[in-house]
Amino acid sequence: MARAALGAAGLHFDELNKLRVLEPEVAAQTAQLREECRAFVDKTAEFQKIVGSLVELVDQLAKAAESEKMKAIGAQNLLKSIAKQREAQEQQLQALIAEKKMQLERYRIEYETLCKVEADQNEFIDQFIFQK
Repeated sequence: MARAALGAAGLHFDELNKLRVLEPEVAAQTAQLREECRAFVDKTAEFQKIVGSLVELVDQLAKAAESEKMKAIGAQNLLKSIAKQREAQEQQLQALIAEKKMQLERYRIEYETLCKVEADQNEFIDQFIFQK
């Protein structure tokens, strides 16, 4: 009867016979909810830790990819500059070949001219010798 009177007043006894304001069922549900919340918070913290490590790994991979990208761009630029250097060298060699061909043509013409002069002089010498 005393329990019923206290229950009507909103006071209850727990399993240890301590006086409580909450009903034992509500207190048990509250304790269970507290445990579920702790488990949820623990799982959330673990999830955040996993996500943090994943983000860190992705950042490292992004940095590595960026580094490789820069290396590839550098190699590509180097190849382009080498190609331009070879092209310039080829043009220089072509110009040198053209210059040497012109020089060869001049020497050929000069040789032919000298051969004509030699022939003329030999003819003159032969005529001079025969006249005496």
